[in-house]
Amino acid sequence: MMAERKLLLGLDVGSSFVKASLIEVDTRQPVVSSRFPTAEMPIHAAHPGWAEQDPEMWWRNVILAVRECLSKLPAGGHEVAAIGIAYQMHGLVIVGKDHEPIRPSIIWCDSRAVNVGEKIFQKLGSGYCMSQLLNSPGNFTASKLRWIKEMEPTLFDKIEKAMLPGDYISMKLTGEILTTQSGLSEGIFWDYEERAISIELLKQIEIGRELLPN
Repeated sequence: MMAERKLLLGLDVGSSFVKASLIEVDTRQPVVSSRFPTAEMPIHAAHPGWAEQDPEMWWRNVILAVRECLSKLPAGGHEVAAIGIAYQMHGLVIVGKDHEPIRPSIIWCDSRAVNVGEKIFQKLGSGYCMSQLLNSPGNFTASKLRWIKEMEPTLFDKIEKAMLPGDYISMKLTGEILTTQSGLSEGIFWDYEERAISIELLKQIEIGRELLPN
């Protein structure tokens, strides 16, 4: 029997398209690639400066892109040995107890939380932010989550977990809600001095640790 060819699956979940590629482990060469949808995914802007997308739309296009890649594979045994996910940064996805999105994702180019981030920055101080968070809370994920708490309290009370777009796709693939240190950092949740989620940041935005993935 022929040995199975080991492949790596790479997913790139952007705000315009979802791309998938299969790479051969032994040769490190690309085998097949695909992109969905055929036209750019819509971004909804109910107000100036807002930008939202449906996380389920990303997932549907992940399925389509992966299916097309698999359909293009030449005959023979294949095994996907690992999956890597790249994704649009700084977005916010919130899900309820059923792991379904409570509202559309507030994505990277949405600027509604700029003032929220500035208030957090002033309260924490530039020294703490620059030395321990390595950035200002700005318009990043933590500020967007605080905006939900202030402006959509009924929805906030339904949150089981808040996560980054890549965490959401990982959850759909595995059933588990997990994140990474780099993901927490891009959301401005990570304290590099303590090597842990920033307790001071969570205090300032009044968010419980239990809302963030492990």
